[in-house]
Order: sequence, then C-alpha cells, then structure tokens
Amino acid sequence: MAGILAWFWNERFWLPHNVTWADLQSTEEAAFPQAEDLYLAFPLAFCIFMIRLLFERFIAKPCALGLKVQANGPQKAQPNAILEKVFTAITKHPDEKRLEGLSKQLDWDVRSIQRWFRQRRNQEKPSTLRKFCESMWRFTFYLYIFTYGVRFLKKTPWLWNTRQCWSGYPYQPLMPDLHYYYMVELSFYWSLMFSQFIDVKRKDFGIMFTHHIVAVTLITFSYVTNLTRVGTLILCLHDVADIVLEAAKMANYCKCQKLSDLLFLTFAFVFIVSRLGIYPLWILNTTLFELYEALGNFPALWVLNVLLIVLQILHCFWSYLIIKAAYRAISKGKVAKDARSDVESSSDEEETVPRSKAPHSTVTTNGTSGANGTNGYLTAATSSEEH
Repeated sequence: MAGILAWFWNERFWLPHNVTWADLQSTEEAAFPQAEDLYLAFPLAFCIFMIRLLFERFIAKPCALGLKVQANGPQKAQPNAILEKVFTAITKHPDEKRLEGLSKQLDWDVRSIQRWFRQRRNQEKPSTLRKFCESMWRFTFYLYIFTYGVRFLKKTPWLWNTRQCWSGYPYQPLMPDLHYYYMVELSFYWSLMFSQFIDVKRKDFGIMFTHHIVAVTLITFSYVTNLTRVGTLILCLHDVADIVLEAAKMANYCKCQKLSDLLFLTFAFVFIVSRLGIYPLWILNTTLFELYEALGNFPALWVLNVLLIVLQILHCFWSYLIIKAAYRAISKGKVAKDARSDVESSSDEEETVPRSKAPHSTVTTNGTSGANGTNGYLTAATSSEEH
C-alpha cells in the first residue's frame, strides 16, 4: 500500500519542477492545503444534508404552503387490479403485444391503457411541493455561497488579473476565508453526490452524476495541488446561473408564469454568457496558456485542463437544451417541454381518446395541473446543478 501511495503521489507528476510535497507542509509561518483536510468534507456534507432536511421541513414547506404551492402529486390512476398487478409485478412500460392482450381482457382501447400506465408512473413522481422545497434549498445555498465568494474574491488580486493565480505558485499560503469557501463547496457537492439518489429523478441522471464527479474531482485535485486561486474563480462563476434557475423553478411551481418566463430567459442569458463566454475566455485561457507560461509543463497541468474541458463539454450540452427551450419561448410565447422533464406527458394525439372504450378519468398533462410556460424545462435541475 505504501508503494502504491508513493507511486500515486509522485511529485514529478503533481508538482512543478524542483517542488516537493515537503515544501508544501504547513509551518507556523504559513499554512498550505493538506490532503488530510479533505476528510473534513465528509462530516460537513452530512451536516449540510441534515440542515437541508430541517430547512425544507421548517422553512421551505411553510413558505410553499403560504404561496399555495400544490401539495399533492400528479393525478392518480383509477384503481384496477389487473393493470396494477402488471405494473408492480411485470413491467411499467408494457410493449405493444401486452397492451393488445390487456385491451381484449379489459375491453379498453389501447390508448386508454397507455394513459393508465402513464398516470400510474407519474403517480410515483414527487409532488410540486417537494420540488419547490428542493429548489428553495438550492436557491438559498447558491445565493449564500455566491455572495460569500464575491465578498471574498473582490479583495483578492487574482479576480482582476488571472496571472496572479500563478504568482509565487505553489508557495501561496492558504487563507482562512479561502479554506472555508473550498470546504463548504466541496461538502455541498459531496452531499449532492449522495442525495441525487433520493432527489427528484431526471432523465439526465447519468450526465448530472458525471457532472458531480467532475466537480468533486476538480475541487479535490485543485486543493491538494494548491491550485485554489483559480478554483475559487471557477466556483464563483458556476454558482451565479444556478441562483436564477432555482428562482425560476420556484416561480413556476407557484404558477407565477410571467415571472417564471422572465427568470428563465434571464437564466438562459446568464448561463450562456458565463459558461460559453466568460468560462473559456477567462478560465480556460489562464489554465491553458498563462499557467504554462508561468510554470512550464508538468503532467498535473494537463489533468487540470482535461477536467476543465470535460466541464466545458457539459456546458455545451446544457446550453443546447437551454437555447432550444429559449427559442421556443420566443417563437411560441412559451417554453415547451424538453427531454429532461421528470413527469411524463401525453401528446395532443393521445389526448384525443375514443370515448366508447375509454374509462371515466381525467387526463393529466404533466403532473402540475396543466400549467404550461416554462414548466417543462424548469422541472429539470439544469445546473444545479449543477458545476
């Protein structure tokens, strides 16, 4: 094990030429980031998760009820023992052959059975109240940490001149405010890594999980190698769009449609400017070119840039979805449903069902009492996510 650790932490890989790990040991005169500091993130992540539960229960929920957010979930499918047995014991997505068999057995048309299965699947989806509470928690956290980051960074020289990120590297003392900022951000992303399995499920679960892994890896890697200055810029830049997104989602859940649409378009603008404009021109420019000019070439430099480029690829994917939704908002006067929605909806064709064999039930459109506008897109946790 000692040999493996020595190989993994090879100084020639992680550090510039003529720099050793011993040089970065904390002393009485100056403190530097230490790998063992990262263990603090796990109990902090648990504390953040517990704070979230308390916040959602005692603050977000009363606020949601005060704003008359819908407390119940999507409309329930009418009771049917045969279909329920198929749903729970065989499949939630019956194929055409099974649908035809059930149609003959129940004397229902196929579309009515499809609608029943869709409603039954939606029945297991979270209520609007739960989604509002989740968004309010994320909005509050992002607003707090972004405000803290801005207050910290405006006093630093590297905010105004990115070349200062590499001035004196790696002998850059760890300031208490920077240490706190890093630990809180890392703990939050660890809490997202675990809570994603119990949060509202999205169709891009795998992509978001990849995003969280990249974020945790970047924060950890940059802390251990004392690349924290550029790390603070990345963290602050990524938090700003998430604030607007969560606010837009909350407005949507409150059925404040005009406000929701305005906030969504604001989010689209902020996201694209920050992730496709400022990020590559400001962050990637300094890590790809200014870092190389200041410190020369060493392997960890390329690890950093590969991770940052992967992050940029994710930015491009989400920007495509956002631009698509924003285009629909401008051209049709509303933001149409996109592929990330957590609740299924029926098409216009499926809504028109022959009444001769259809059971007596009310059709739901998307689990939110037919609210349109930004509902389809904003039920997705785009950034959040997202960093």
